[in-house]
Amino acid sequence: MALDVLLGLQWGDEGKGKIVDYLAPNYDIIARFQGGPNAGHTIVIGEDKFVLHTIPSGIFRAGVLNLIGNGVVVDPITLSKEIAMLKTAGLSIDNLLISSKAHLILPTHKWLDAASEASKGAAKIGSTLKGIGPTYMDKTGRNGLRIGDVSTPDFKNKYNSLIEKHKKLLGIYPEIDFDFEAQEQLWFESVEVIKQIP
Repeated sequence: MALDVLLGLQWGDEGKGKIVDYLAPNYDIIARFQGGPNAGHTIVIGEDKFVLHTIPSGIFRAGVLNLIGNGVVVDPITLSKEIAMLKTAGLSIDNLLISSKAHLILPTHKWLDAASEASKGAAKIGSTLKGIGPTYMDKTGRNGLRIGDVSTPDFKNKYNSLIEKHKKLLGIYPEIDFDFEAQEQLWFESVEVIKQIP
């Protein structure tokens, strides 16, 4: 089986989404294998413009399977908004799969991202504040939550345990304005949406 890899080696803004959309009809599967919901890939079809942050750009091509792979960190809120956008446009997501091993961005990952960035002052790194870095830290530390965890009986316990760990870590940073309760409610609502994807 032939396998081609498309990489952006400059600034992450090379037009990868457009290239994937163009090449997709030549492939059976389009897989996103790493990264998180950064700026996004913009696809224009006729008069319609779609911005995808997580879903592979091959989603617009019938007969092409699209996979969000285990190296991707997934924000359920962002992903559920993308799904709603596609459905509103009359598009199907029946050709979308998510690896059960893909890690979840939790509300506290975003909180940690913002607090860490705020603490750096003029030395800040320019984070997108989407929780991507802290999620990869939990992934490499082998204590993050994965897509497959959401359907397990002890999911809520795992979630709460990781949230408490994050709240302790937040103690090393200056306080910032972050509406955790609202983010958490939206997060759980969004998890219910993505649970419907195979």
